[in-house]
Amino acid sequence: MKTRTQLLLSGLTAAFLLTDSTYAEENFVTEMVEDINISQLTHVKDWIVLPYAFSTDSTGLSGGVGVIKQGLFQPHTTLIATLMYGTEQDIITNGREETANFSGGFISFSNYRLPFTDRTFFSLYGLKSYFPSATSYLSNGYNDSKQEDRLVSSGDSNFLNTTFRYVLPIGEGLDNPERRYTLKNGFAMNREGLGGGTPFVTGFTSLGLRTFYQKDVYENTMESPLPEWETYGLRLFLEHDNTDYDLNPSRGYNFLLQYSRDFGDGDSLQSWDFLEAKYSHYISLPTFSWTQQNVLALNAWTGYSFSWDNDTQIDADGVIDAHRPPPWEGARLGGLFRMRAYDNNRFSDKAALYATAEYRAILDWNPFRKNKYIPVAIDWFQVVLFAEAGRVSDSYNTDLFTDMKYDAGISLRAMAAEVPVRIDVAYGDEGTNFWVMVYQPFDF
Repeated sequence: MKTRTQLLLSGLTAAFLLTDSTYAEENFVTEMVEDINISQLTHVKDWIVLPYAFSTDSTGLSGGVGVIKQGLFQPHTTLIATLMYGTEQDIITNGREETANFSGGFISFSNYRLPFTDRTFFSLYGLKSYFPSATSYLSNGYNDSKQEDRLVSSGDSNFLNTTFRYVLPIGEGLDNPERRYTLKNGFAMNREGLGGGTPFVTGFTSLGLRTFYQKDVYENTMESPLPEWETYGLRLFLEHDNTDYDLNPSRGYNFLLQYSRDFGDGDSLQSWDFLEAKYSHYISLPTFSWTQQNVLALNAWTGYSFSWDNDTQIDADGVIDAHRPPPWEGARLGGLFRMRAYDNNRFSDKAALYATAEYRAILDWNPFRKNKYIPVAIDWFQVVLFAEAGRVSDSYNTDLFTDMKYDAGISLRAMAAEVPVRIDVAYGDEGTNFWVMVYQPFDF
């Protein structure tokens, strides 16, 4: 059994790679970081500038510079951008030995209220990149597949996603569509009576439209059934958040219903669809003498692709099913957010079922609370114990409850610059994974 360690450079670098599923996640987070050399954050006229260096199996020794600007154009917006480049690496392309350099650029601009509207918000994030060595389970992600049956190939990975979110004028969204909170030491103030109220009467309710585009190129086509995979389409979603504080809830619940569709137009490889639902629940528990907050956090997620036809294949090798989502979309498990002991997008099929429980405890102990040498505010540390169970299947039936995959782990989290940053260590039957990322895992 192979044990692999994943480590991102910092919570900020992880924020640059905050995506649903991309080569970026797979290579920056799934591969072992062999060397780290990070400078301190530098503030230039309210801009945070971060030079950094890293080394992974997929990028080689690389470096970059990132910037963050909060409150660009509007008080509640955030801009994140980074450029990255790597040293020359030996690769194999179509059976030939060559050399290549990792390169990438990422941008995210979020929560911009559109002109002439009071409650419609726009966000976008995109990546343009080339990876000398990328791992994917292109056609071997079913529940009984073997970890070693994976594709390793150099190639481009580019995506651009946008979100248009309308906050309904009901509940808290009536007077506070921007979700502005008064924070003190990382806790939302004056929220004692909120969280867990009547659905759609209290809390925030949003309707939205997301656009997505992604193209992954597999240069080592002698091992790959497809030279590239391109997809783009729309997502419609309904989201209801009824918690006391969305970035770190202590009570209440939230749920999401979302439908995604690629219509198969233009250069899209093929049409597909996917329906998913997610529910999270938070229970406040009594504290100990050494904790400020104790919470039991529960989450369940499920999804199904109606279009997936596993009786018909579209490639000459007969391994890519017709009208299936790409391996980074649809009913997939493994990675940053679900089944963290497994490789990113390790399992994928027509249907998926997933459940997890986390015990979260915010400590009284915080040696960095008033440390002048730390360039950003660190308000608290949180210790988390978690367990997960999940399964993918070619049909949505009781098989999803049999032969499930399991893992368990521990996490250390911190509220840094008013954003939760987490380090998760998870163990399962294919080894141990070590992740660093921003935001709580239930947020995605």
